[in-house]
Amino acid sequence: MLSGYPPETPGERRRNPTQDGAIRQPSADRGEATPGPAGRGIAVLFIGAMLVGSVLGLLIPAAGSTLSAGVEPTLLLMMFFLFFELRLGAVVRGFGNLWFLVLAWGANFLIVPLIGFAIALLFVPDRSLFFIGLAIYFMSPCTDWFLGFTRMARGDTTLGAALIPINMLTQLLLFPLWLWLFTSHTGLVDVASIPGMLAQWFVLPLIAAQVIRFGLQRLLTRRAFERMLGWVEFIVPLALSGVILQIFAANISVIAGQLDVVAVILLAIFSFFTAILLVGEGLSRLAGLAYPQRALLAMTMAARNAPLMLVLTALAIPDQPLILAVLVIGMLVEFPHLIALKQMLLRQRSRRKGLIGAKGAYIGSP
Repeated sequence: MLSGYPPETPGERRRNPTQDGAIRQPSADRGEATPGPAGRGIAVLFIGAMLVGSVLGLLIPAAGSTLSAGVEPTLLLMMFFLFFELRLGAVVRGFGNLWFLVLAWGANFLIVPLIGFAIALLFVPDRSLFFIGLAIYFMSPCTDWFLGFTRMARGDTTLGAALIPINMLTQLLLFPLWLWLFTSHTGLVDVASIPGMLAQWFVLPLIAAQVIRFGLQRLLTRRAFERMLGWVEFIVPLALSGVILQIFAANISVIAGQLDVVAVILLAIFSFFTAILLVGEGLSRLAGLAYPQRALLAMTMAARNAPLMLVLTALAIPDQPLILAVLVIGMLVEFPHLIALKQMLLRQRSRRKGLIGAKGAYIGSP
């Protein structure tokens, strides 16, 4: 979903052919069309949607009510294109490094949720709507743009592609459990209705998207199909921006009444990213991971799946804009964090290569 990646080395091009990625990863050195917005561009797009929606909701309340009627169709459109990007065959190729897949799964669905729950409880101990929003945001690893940041950090994108279907399926299956844990004291959710909602909003769009994808792969040339995937990458953030605009236009009056909590939410999210960075580094050292896998683990643990959680939460807990606002805030903070993490990883890589080069020169000296 991201573009503007650095050129691949010949070795990377052999290891990471386009067909190995769960989402098309354009390469600047091949001169491909890359219509999808870059990482910073996505953040600007989301901030713009939030601001436009807020202004519309404050100045023209009727417009907010009208736009809110389009939330569900926009969510459905976004989910279809997210599922269309999935390449399920990447999981099979990832089994060549089963140990890493198990490590990443354990980190994403055991260690990170425990840290996220503790931080949400620490900063919002009254278990209010803001606690629910933070907890939901912290629980689910990203299934799209983390792969773009992994590539920019020169991490293992072939293995990362295998994580995407695994992460998406696991978090969809776990969502009813998280929802029950976080909302059972509120009476906001009928947990028994969640499986039916998942089938309607996720299983059916997933099947439809993959069937259409399968058919188009056989009807179109490879070049035409890859070009079409590039435009799909562009549509997904646009659809998500539409959802953000609609949510803020319809609910800005409620959100504005709770601005005093925003500083607490920001501090909680910053603390979460800091803790995850330290834990991820520790896991990488304990597992003795090479740099490409170390970069991948850092990115998959840091990046959260706010788009999918936004869809799930809007459907499962309707008419609760404060929860959705927390998810949007988390998403906006996440992009600068991932950009900074990418730079930190690249510096680590450069230092390591420099040390290896210096050691080789020392050994080879007379």
